[in-house]
Amino acid sequence: MAMHPPDEAPPASRRIPWPILAAAGLALFLLALIWFGHELVEGDGARIDQAILLAMRSGGHPIGPAWLPSAVRDVTALGSTTVLTFLVLVTAIFLWLAGRLRTALLLIAATALGSLTVETIKALVSRSRPDLAGRLMEETSKSFPSGHAALSAIVYLTLATLLFPVLPDRRIRAFVLIVALALTASVGVSRVYLGVHWPSDVVAGWAFGGVWAMLWWRIELAVLGRARPVF
Repeated sequence: MAMHPPDEAPPASRRIPWPILAAAGLALFLLALIWFGHELVEGDGARIDQAILLAMRSGGHPIGPAWLPSAVRDVTALGSTTVLTFLVLVTAIFLWLAGRLRTALLLIAATALGSLTVETIKALVSRSRPDLAGRLMEETSKSFPSGHAALSAIVYLTLATLLFPVLPDRRIRAFVLIVALALTASVGVSRVYLGVHWPSDVVAGWAFGGVWAMLWWRIELAVLGRARPVF
């Protein structure tokens, strides 16, 4: 059997088709997400959702001091389409001016395609918004998965990974990642507190956004040929 030197790439016919495997894995993940959403709509899996949502109400009113609902609305705005679109566009323009056009285009593509995928899943699952407690905001779209949770994960995690190559200290990279995760978590929790999403909607949004962000991080590494930063 012919042996290849350690630094020689294997023949094309023997290489693992990672792009195909990644696409298949993503397809299976999306199918599982859609199945999970249908199970919540048609089955009995919503009891935990109801218990968590009702735990955030006391006598029909949101728990906590009088100023908390207003503060939570401010937090939830950090995951709104308006704020995230503005943030992505400003970052993309900055990257373009800094001579990193491909990175800017990848950021826009990741966000736009992620948003389109979330809206498609919402339409396929067609889960209604919670009606157990008074909502503190009005929403008209379907409930599963949470677009705020998904898009905040996509945008904040993607922006964090874009900063990794220019942050030499792994402690700083860890801090940036923690901030991105904290923002994503805060937005998701705010959606449940405001009564506009079931907890499982938020968890599904986090899962989708995290997988989507990591997928596009790998695409960025492949396209731009960057070394992966080590924590």
